[in-house]
Amino acid sequence: MKRIVILAFDGALASAITGVTDLFAMAGVSWNRIQNQSITRLFQVDIATPDGLPIQCINGIKLQADTAYHQIGPADVLIVPTIGAAIFETLALNPDLVELLQTADRQYQLIAGNCTGNFFLAEAGILNYRQATTHWGFQQLFHERYPLVNLNADQLISRDQHVYCAGGGLAWFDLGLHLIERFYGFDVAMQSAKSFVIDYRRDSQLSYSLMKIGKPHQDMLIQKMQEWIEQNFQHSFTLDELAAQFNITVRTMIRRFKAALDVPPNQYVQVIRIEAARKRLEETEQSLDFIMQDVGYSDPSSFRRLFHKKTGLTPLEYRRRFSRRF
Repeated sequence: MKRIVILAFDGALASAITGVTDLFAMAGVSWNRIQNQSITRLFQVDIATPDGLPIQCINGIKLQADTAYHQIGPADVLIVPTIGAAIFETLALNPDLVELLQTADRQYQLIAGNCTGNFFLAEAGILNYRQATTHWGFQQLFHERYPLVNLNADQLISRDQHVYCAGGGLAWFDLGLHLIERFYGFDVAMQSAKSFVIDYRRDSQLSYSLMKIGKPHQDMLIQKMQEWIEQNFQHSFTLDELAAQFNITVRTMIRRFKAALDVPPNQYVQVIRIEAARKRLEETEQSLDFIMQDVGYSDPSSFRRLFHKKTGLTPLEYRRRFSRRF
């Protein structure tokens, strides 16, 4: 039996503790019951807190502890759940957790963080020069504070040596299934996924992230160009024509776009068009061809390739997953 220890703290997301506890605790149980097979528990799950006392999650739920950080002892995996409270305040209030992670890293212990819980791993320095991910909504904040981390927030799960990171708030499902497969193989992981009725081996957060670029800036001309693009993206126009609308050269337009938004204007137009396509796929029953043309594309294969690149899904896959039920 493998031992999982969840490193809980005040302000954590409750489901990232209780949910992953259920997933591991029921591995070898739920599926076996469904199949009328003998039950074999595969994991022991313990909740550790700074002092062994209960913690209060961000939703107000209080969780009892099985042990304190300094009493954990041997464990196969240490898991840091999602930070639900203010991130930097939570980091500052939990120096013992940071120190515990540093010690575990020196001992090459398997460590896994979920969502914003990966800020703890980065704060401890154990993600420096390693591949990592975090919730897509916090990637800029993460990158600014921890520039030495090789962050790829498009990934749902990252692994670098003995350190795992999971992306979004409920990515503990994916993290847990990956760890179940690591210890007990693909079949057991799939059985766990089927018994919980969840998808396995999702690879990307792209389909969940906000596409529209909204970085604040002070370039009034670029703001006006953004407004024009957002009102006219469905029409075909070249960069030369766009620049001419505002009496500047293409070279100057590209330079100012990149300075203001970190992207060139053609990429900005693509993002606006794909965002519009996503919205139509979510909210209407319009045909794919109609949507493609209505957002400014005429080549179906190019549109599908670009949509997949930006979201990680084909348009039809995106509609199946996110469309409103009519």
